[in-house]
Amino acid sequence: MSGAVPPLPLSGVLVADFGRVLAAPYATMLLADLGAEVIKVEHPAGGDDTRAWGPPHAHGEATYFLSVNRNKRSVALDLREEADRRRAAELARRADVLFENFRPGTLRKYGLGYDEVRAANPGVVYCSITGFGSGPGAALPGYDLLIQAVGGLMSVTGSAPGEPVKTGAALVDVLTGLHAAVGVLAALRHRDATGEGQLIEVDLLTTLLSSLVNQSAGYTLAGRVPGIMGNRHPSIAPYEVYRAKDRPLVIAVGNDRQFAALCRGLGAPELAADARFAGNADRVAHVDELAEKLGALLVARTAAEWFEHLTPLGVPCGPVNDLGQAFALADRLGLAPRATLDGDDGAALDLVANPISLSRTPPRYDRRPPRLGEHTGEITDWLDS
Repeated sequence: MSGAVPPLPLSGVLVADFGRVLAAPYATMLLADLGAEVIKVEHPAGGDDTRAWGPPHAHGEATYFLSVNRNKRSVALDLREEADRRRAAELARRADVLFENFRPGTLRKYGLGYDEVRAANPGVVYCSITGFGSGPGAALPGYDLLIQAVGGLMSVTGSAPGEPVKTGAALVDVLTGLHAAVGVLAALRHRDATGEGQLIEVDLLTTLLSSLVNQSAGYTLAGRVPGIMGNRHPSIAPYEVYRAKDRPLVIAVGNDRQFAALCRGLGAPELAADARFAGNADRVAHVDELAEKLGALLVARTAAEWFEHLTPLGVPCGPVNDLGQAFALADRLGLAPRATLDGDDGAALDLVANPISLSRTPPRYDRRPPRLGEHTGEITDWLDS
């Protein structure tokens, strides 16, 4: 029928979400946004750890929990109780996808390991997220800060050598959740073609090593161990933070054409002809001298003035915004960064939108993050039937 709204791409996919904290819940939320039916399994006493991770709070819940649990239903099950173990096993038997991020072997104790679930549900796509894999590192706790440290991210992040700094968000967990979601979609595609389910294992450590891209490849290919460079780039210049008249300004020049445009915009075209700065490799070799010259020019105007002046010239630049300013920019650019739902108290619940834009089947936002065990009755009735 012309004009009919097509079903969402993951409509009909049932996800049993035994995950908690961030990596797994982020992945399952992405799938839920795309139409999957996600049932979040939580312990009756406290539920997901992030329910207690506040302040800040909104609508009586920690905003940490709210950020990654929309479009889900919550069932409270105590896996130490026989009746709840049976219900959890039945949910796993009916599920298309199962997510878990317990320490390796934990769910096996309750008859919910991959081999047990596969025996009852051969087509299941079973995604296990760990900190350090299921081998010798299985007993190690997989906290994002720990992975940032031992996985090398903090060794290249900070203001100066010897001053390592973590990122301002749990970036490794988010990246791991993204990789897990991609793996699940690939496994579902394989199952559609063959009828076979499979086990997906994603760990935080190798996800981080992969996500360090050029830094990691510089080591594996050239034996180069990078270090902290502050806001500078190891291979590009000028590509760092400068001080404008009022606040910091980022300039991210990626090629000689952009550098020439920058020099013209700063009223110093002669810099582009200077042999020290003629090519990118030259600029990297003389980055301190370049920074001194650019810094002396950039303090003449505010960051906003430089943004307005240099951007039309094709120079990638912008002020260092706080989150409020960042959302305002996204709004101004028409990017719709918010997902607004009705809270159970009747007030609007402003969450962050899924960044994936699909022309025919865009993400949905029709279910606020659940209260602990909110859907236990209806789900257990369904499982017991």
